[in-house]
Order: sequence, then C-alpha cells, then structure tokens
Amino acid sequence: MIRLLLADDQALVRGALAAMLALEPDIEVAAQAATAEDALEAALRTRPDVALVDVQMPGMDGLTLTERLRRALPSCRVVICTTFGRPGYFTRAMRAGASGFVVKDSSPEHLVDTVRRVHAGLRVVDPALAAESLTSGTSPLTARERDVLRAARRGGTVAEIARALSLSHGTVRNHLSAAIGKVGAATRTEAALVAEERGWL
Repeated sequence: MIRLLLADDQALVRGALAAMLALEPDIEVAAQAATAEDALEAALRTRPDVALVDVQMPGMDGLTLTERLRRALPSCRVVICTTFGRPGYFTRAMRAGASGFVVKDSSPEHLVDTVRRVHAGLRVVDPALAAESLTSGTSPLTARERDVLRAARRGGTVAEIARALSLSHGTVRNHLSAAIGKVGAATRTEAALVAEERGWL
C-alpha cells in the first residue's frame, strides 16, 4: 500500500482528492491537513510514503513544507499539486526536493499514475512546464524583496509594509525599487503581479 498525506487548505478539493484516491486498491489516505504546519505534524505522526501538497496555503506555503518534509522525513516523497502551473513554482518545487509536479486540472488517471511513479522512485514533471522554467529563468528577487512585494500585493502603504515586516520606511522603499527594476515593472503593484504570475512570490 502507498500511504498518502494530503495537504490542501480547500476542504472541498482535499475531500474530493481523498475520496478519489481512496478508491485505488494500492493507495491509503493516511492523513489530511488544511495547513502546512498541520501537514508536517501529521507526516511525523503517520509517516506517509507520498505527500500531495498544494502550493498556496495560509501561513507556511507548500514549497517551504516540501523542504521541511524532505529534511524531517526523507522517506516521504512529495508531489506538488497546484492550480498554478507556473515556471517559478516548478523551479522552486524542484529545488525544495519535490519528486513530482502536477496541476489540478490534470486527469484523475494522471494524478494516480504520478503518485505511483513517484512512490516507485521516479521523478514526474510536465515536460512543457520544465522547458518553460528553463527559458524563463530563476527569480531575480531576494527573500526580503519577495516579502516586501507580497505585502505590497495586499495594497498596504509603505508605512504599513514597514510595520508588518519590522523594517524602516527607507528599507521598504529600497526593496520595492529594486524589485520593480528587476522584474521590469513600472509600479510596485505591477511588479507584484508580474512576480506572482511567474511564480516568484
């Protein structure tokens, strides 16, 4: 049996995936979690063979969870299952140690096949997405620039961003200016949108 952990903050999606995968004779859904923190705790408790992880979750994201799962439980292989097939997400997922990357509009058969192949020790990725990630390049943003753009995406003022990130106003302005230049945008809102579209946030 392949023991599986599902981590997705959308209860309906998580429940549908669990119901579908539980129909397979060789797959057992060992645990489900709505947050990355709960998923990490559940993984240490149930020791799954494969974790199916969403990228965007409240708090810790799925890419950080992937990295922590691989460190804490090296025997657990991770498949990223996301709505957003973005080159930046793909690149970051592979760097974090994911063994597979599928988008949620894949067929059920493809998802099940991916889980089985990853469990068997293979790496399963979409060839078109892999090629696109090579041509689009890696993120030029530093970790702090990503933090500032994420905060700017929510529409906060410089003062609000500075307060939320415990930075000075000048530091926030410097990071915003650098990020805008690096992504080739005209405004911080545009920079956040471009970075998000490329999977860099």
